[in-house]
Amino acid sequence: MQLRSRPHCFRLRFEAPALAIGLSIASCAHYTSLSAEDRQGLERELTREQADRFLRLSYYVTPFFGDSSKRLLTPTPPGELHLVNDSGQRVRPGGVERVLPAGTTVRVLKVEFPTAWAVAHRPVDTPRSLPWVYLQTTPNPSSTPLILLLPSHIDSVDMFKAELDLYASVSDPSASLSRWSEPIREAVRTKNAIPDMPDDALEMAWGYPERKRVSYEGSTRNEEWIYSGGARVAYLVDSRLSTWSARPRSERAP
Repeated sequence: MQLRSRPHCFRLRFEAPALAIGLSIASCAHYTSLSAEDRQGLERELTREQADRFLRLSYYVTPFFGDSSKRLLTPTPPGELHLVNDSGQRVRPGGVERVLPAGTTVRVLKVEFPTAWAVAHRPVDTPRSLPWVYLQTTPNPSSTPLILLLPSHIDSVDMFKAELDLYASVSDPSASLSRWSEPIREAVRTKNAIPDMPDDALEMAWGYPERKRVSYEGSTRNEEWIYSGGARVAYLVDSRLSTWSARPRSERAP
């Protein structure tokens, strides 16, 4: 049996090819269905609340497609991101600079929706057609804003909040982290996998899988978590990581 990894709305995941989004766009079109009133209300609410949010996953911090004034947050290794520019050429954000572990506190600085004006003024080799959420770490602010990319097909305020909560949650994950052994916590902090780590710890470390396959042998539940079109695959038995594999770059689809 094959299952999608989560039952919520359209998934933009930073695992390829789920982020295999062409950036060929027309500057005269909006890439958001939220009204101007909803967009303004959301930004006021999210920036005015001055409340800490918590990174729900561990993230790589990378350069933002050559823009030194920003950094990209991605749960997927940069080499697995599949983005193309207006000319159909593949673009990459840049190499890993550091990792921000799950539970890092952040605040929303700004929400920038892909309106016609925003899309036209964004650099070509950036994900211009997506909403950009500007985050800042607390209590020690980062020197540059961290950009979290959300799906373009968000058509309500509630859907936007739910999607944001998948990545930067109002709920502190400390309780989950504290119940795991130190080796598991270290794996989450460093975005690694270790045998027997629970499924929610693997999710924090590797991010949301692109899809899942579930099967049963008697009362044993077997799961296959597939990332980035098969670049990484994790095998779980009764919600614990058993084995995992990574395809060499030469074997991946172009």
